[in-house]
Amino acid sequence: MLRESLFVRRELWAVSGVTFSVARGETLGLVGESGCGKSTVGRCIVRLLDTTAGAISFDGHRISRFSQRQFWPLRRRIQMVFQDPADSLNPRMTVQEMVMEPLRLHTRLARRDREDRVRELLELVGLKEEYMDRFPHQLSTGQQQRVGVARAVATQPDFLVLDEPTSALDVSVRGRILKLLSDLGARFGMTYLFISHDLSVIKHMCQRVAVMYLGMVVEVGPAAAIFREPLHPYTTALIAAIPIPDPKQAKKRMILSGEVPSPVNLPAGCFFRSRCPRAQAACAETRPGLRDVGGGHRVACLAV
Repeated sequence: MLRESLFVRRELWAVSGVTFSVARGETLGLVGESGCGKSTVGRCIVRLLDTTAGAISFDGHRISRFSQRQFWPLRRRIQMVFQDPADSLNPRMTVQEMVMEPLRLHTRLARRDREDRVRELLELVGLKEEYMDRFPHQLSTGQQQRVGVARAVATQPDFLVLDEPTSALDVSVRGRILKLLSDLGARFGMTYLFISHDLSVIKHMCQRVAVMYLGMVVEVGPAAAIFREPLHPYTTALIAAIPIPDPKQAKKRMILSGEVPSPVNLPAGCFFRSRCPRAQAACAETRPGLRDVGGGHRVACLAV
């Protein structure tokens, strides 16, 4: 006798149809709620995850089709700073060994030159030479993240993915790390993809912003335009939720009703329509794509 299985195999698309570009020397902010696919996008770009479709291009190279062997020469040019510094650092390696590792793998510097470079990098991120022989557990969270930044910029990469680099830090430490990243970007002319759910940080750090919802980009454009006049209702709700430091200043909030759809059972049409105050009948049938509305601003919404 056959028994009906209690489990149904379903596909989960963590990211689908994401399209954006980052210009050389620019900082693009990628924002959205937790679980929308931001970190997955970053990990795909640095080839920690492989895509099943689509294309990722870097400096004219279609790197999504590269094997790991083909991608290896580009690793020194594309680096990443991870969200949790404790998890991204090897507990069995000293600070010197961790920062020196990309120099050993991707440069031809002699041992003594690598040691000198490590000292320069630690000084650059505000750590004294005495930290070289310490292990991650002997450092504070802020110091651990500084080590992660030093390791990421050791080879002077052209492109750096910053995945929530300050979310695990105290407010006072967060400000110093943000200033450090800003100074390093200006000094080395690096290009950043800054992933965060903190729009106040994005507003401070980024020239352009891409907004993600359930694995899709729903709005992208200049940061000044998006913060001044957001077009997608989801972007409007995110910006309205930014805390104001002055308790006496009133602020109009936009409270979204409804629940976020299940990513394994996505509805037809627009994914946001069940929570959208501007939803129309057409939204249940048509899934909007990004549409140019001028000034480098694009939005995926039928009501705009």
